This record gives sequence, C-alpha cells and structure tokens, in this order.
Amino acid sequence: MSVSERTEHDVEDLERFANLLEQSGGFRILRRLRPRNVATLEAGIGTRRGIFLDVETTGLNPSVDEIVELAMIAFDYAIDGSLLRIIGSFDQIRDPGRPIPPEVTRLTGLTDEMVATKSIDEAAVTEFVRPAALILAHNAAFDRKFCERLFPVFAEKPWACSYREVSWAEEGFESARLSSLANGYGAFFDGHRALNDCEAAVELLSRTLPVSGRTGLAAILESARRSRWRIRAVGAPFAFREALKLRKYRWDAGDRRRRGAWYIDVAENDFDAECSFLREKVYGQEDASIDARLLTAYERYSDREDAPQSDARI
Repeated sequence: MSVSERTEHDVEDLERFANLLEQSGGFRILRRLRPRNVATLEAGIGTRRGIFLDVETTGLNPSVDEIVELAMIAFDYAIDGSLLRIIGSFDQIRDPGRPIPPEVTRLTGLTDEMVATKSIDEAAVTEFVRPAALILAHNAAFDRKFCERLFPVFAEKPWACSYREVSWAEEGFESARLSSLANGYGAFFDGHRALNDCEAAVELLSRTLPVSGRTGLAAILESARRSRWRIRAVGAPFAFREALKLRKYRWDAGDRRRRGAWYIDVAENDFDAECSFLREKVYGQEDASIDARLLTAYERYSDREDAPQSDARI
C-alpha cells in the first residue's frame, strides 16, 4: 500500500470514528475547515472579482497605529452569490517603525524581529486590487480606514462587511466571530494570522446559511448593492446614550471636520422612522434638524466624504 493510499485509508477510518461519536449523542466533532468544490457557473449569469482582506495592526486607532500585515484572497463569484474559484493570495508584513505591542505579538505571533526592515509593496497591492469589483472584510469599519491611509487604490473600491451585513444571529449563530461561525458549521481553523482568517472567511461565505438557504456571500452582495442612510445623533443628550446603544447606534469619535456623535446606518425605507425616533425620543422637537447622508458601498465604512466612484458593478 502506497503512502497516499495509507493516508486516505487512515482518513476514512478517522471519519468513521467521528461519525460514531456524533451518532452517540454525547459528542460534537469539529472538522478542520477546508475549501470545498466551488459552484458551477450557469449560462447567462455574470461574474465579478472579489477580494477578502484582513490586516494586523499595532492597535485600534487608524490615525496613530500602523499596519504590520496585509493579507488578501482574490476570488471570482457569480452575481447570484456563488463562489466560483479562488484566484490567488497576497500576504506581506511591514515594519511599523515602532515596537509591536506584546498583546499583538501574543495574538498574531508577529515579532519585531520578523517585521524588521520589511515593507508592503504598494505597486503589488495596486495590481492585486485593481481588478476587484468589491472589497470585503470581517470588520470593514476597521480595515478600510487603515488600508485607505496607506494604499489609495482601496478608496476607489466599494466595500462590504461580512460581520455586519449578514444577519448571523437570525441564521442561528451564537456569535459573528469567525471562529464561532466556523464552529456553527462544525468546523475549526487556525486563526489570528491575517491570511488564515481570509481563507476561512471566504470558505464560510461560500456555504449555505441555515435559515435563509442562500450563501453568506449572496447576503452581503444584496446589502452592498443597496444605499443606506448614515444618521448621526449630533448633540444627543448624554442621558440617551443607553437608549441609542440599544437601538444599535455606534459611537463615532469625529475629527476636525465633524463632531463626535452616535450614529446608525439604516435602509432607505427606514429613514423616516429613524428620524421620527430621534425627534420624538431624543431631541424632543418635531422640527429638529437631522444630520443624515446617503451612502453607497463606495463610501460605507470610510472616513472619507469624497470617495470616488466608478462604473464597476458589484
């Protein structure tokens, strides 16, 4: 028996044991997350290029912290949300010009010695990203701000968020963390390095959601193709912060151009109801002015207010 035949035989035995354990009702088995056969394109369905990315950084503030790793997976998808094929990957590390905090090293394994004198090739990033119709990340509000600061090509693209733009709770998942989503599908992966997270996310998004029966990627595409209103509760009294948080408002610290405020992104048909909530429950004035801006996927998750747009279709 050859080595490959023996390995295949061992895997079959292990899978048989795993099935017996599961059938006993006393065990739950997690299998390593691996890419599966991707979809076959049906005639007449258009295709697009997508990129899933993740960054490791020295901290959480894109104004002062630095990227130490950028990883990306390029893939082709059908406009109905089927993953067609993986095109390639990109993974480079970067010397941030300062010591990497110990907590970041513990989480990622990246050390000062590993990144010393290293840099991310901007031309290579641009070449990799340019064909993409959509950029995805599992916390796009975080990743986009870091990426745009270093690489202008990211400001030219529409973005979507796999953390916020799939209703994971409604689909029966306990948490939207990538590791928890994998567990929900009976799988696990080696996380915490950027490329590992990208590979896992793309595979998870290709799978069918338990309740809606569509893929996670299809849910994201539907969301990304819709405009949303960004409503900022500027000047909301401090006493209403808990009410705003319960309504899923998030804090925007603001900058020199605008004041800090609680904000929410809502669908176009929810705009009037959200304005009425603020006027009646927060401001107490029927004619209170509402700070609102209509956002497409080109502007969403970005600090920029002048994000360029192109004719690319998502």
